[in-house]
Amino acid sequence: MVAASRNLDTLNEALRGVPGRVEARAVDAGDAADLARFFHAVGAFDHLVLTLSGGEGAGPFESLDLQALRRGFEAKSWPQLAAAQCSLPTLRAHGSITFITAISARIARPGTTGLAAINGALEAMVGGLARELAPRRVNAVSPGVVDTPWWDRMPADAKAAVFAEQRDTLPVGRVGRPDDVAHAIQYLMENGFTTGTVAACDGGLHLL
Repeated sequence: MVAASRNLDTLNEALRGVPGRVEARAVDAGDAADLARFFHAVGAFDHLVLTLSGGEGAGPFESLDLQALRRGFEAKSWPQLAAAQCSLPTLRAHGSITFITAISARIARPGTTGLAAINGALEAMVGGLARELAPRRVNAVSPGVVDTPWWDRMPADAKAAVFAEQRDTLPVGRVGRPDDVAHAIQYLMENGFTTGTVAACDGGLHLL
């Protein structure tokens, strides 16, 4: 297994305690030449999971900084698509691509329109890519509120308020955990009869 990130130090920290042998490599998905070198070095492989993301694009539309929204696309949508495209020469025919999007693409909540655009762009391509790239399978996991360091960029009281609201309103009665998303990814990787699917892993947030 190979895990890649622009920042090897951050990646190695994240991989501590992960069972099995995981090789850490540096790659910048915003650099086409770097991507090409990376996939050439990895060689033939079976599954690609794309977790690239950013932190910009949220806020009321009337005052939304469209340049920040553009940066949000450039941090998530474009690199995921670039990596998927660049992987094709070495992704085996029975393999799969799994995009990581976000449930903001479907919940129509004020203040998340920009995030919906970023993630919805990826989700809109899943079905077409599943047909175009067959027999390779193409799917996506669409997480809701998951307790990861992504939320640490918020003030502590704001984060606590979001998590409390989720616990009180979600059908499952709790916020997500990284393992929840990992299990959804594993299912899509292993199930050879599933393609063109966007799997919500959101505790029922899309139902509210």
